[in-house]
Amino acid sequence: MRQLVLDTETTGLKTEDGHRLIELAVLEVVNRRKTDAVRHYYFNPERPVDAEATAVHGFTWEMLQDKPLFKDVVEDFLDFVSDAELIIHNAPFDLGFINHELKRLDPAALRLEDQVAGVVDTLVMARRKYPGQRNSLDHLVKRLEIPPRDRTFHGALLDAEILADVYLAMTGGQMGMVWGSEETQKLADSNDPMLHFRPVQRDGLSLRLMQASAEEQKAHGQYLEILEKESKGACVWKRLEDESA
Repeated sequence: MRQLVLDTETTGLKTEDGHRLIELAVLEVVNRRKTDAVRHYYFNPERPVDAEATAVHGFTWEMLQDKPLFKDVVEDFLDFVSDAELIIHNAPFDLGFINHELKRLDPAALRLEDQVAGVVDTLVMARRKYPGQRNSLDHLVKRLEIPPRDRTFHGALLDAEILADVYLAMTGGQMGMVWGSEETQKLADSNDPMLHFRPVQRDGLSLRLMQASAEEQKAHGQYLEILEKESKGACVWKRLEDESA
């Protein structure tokens, strides 16, 4: 599945009040790896930017008046996203503004969500995964221990890059390579002692497992002790390991 991480910036909070898009960024993820394929647009919103919005993203109307209009890039944007699944944090907000722009150009235009393979809302995902907790991008970055970026001012491209890391972390971590690829074969054939590869046969499938080093096993044991203490003796993983020792 080709996935695209999308984010926007706007002149304000509500399309009903006449607010418009000013920035749109889309990053491609294929096989859980970020690629170099990117679409990043700034727009002339044809109206002033609310002071509250400027305080968040730093853009004023004066800074955007020489930028293209949405209609000038819409074809390129739709061609880029049409076969992909979109990943968006708080999807109704971003989709609402994009659909508002599409309807301004053509009242009969399909909604963006009806022109793509699907939409994943990472805010909904985070609320299910972390109920009762704050699930903004900033909070998810801290919770998932993702290297922080300077977000003095928000930007669609920066936030899309952060969201890609958040999504990959929430769904199992970023896969740096695909097993069976030329890259992994080079690793498998490597004599690097840090890799500790050994072949395993299962149902005719040949796999290679990476064995933990003594240092990593020690760190793992220390982490289980912390979990055991914090859970007041309810760490199931530690109990299973003690039983199998």
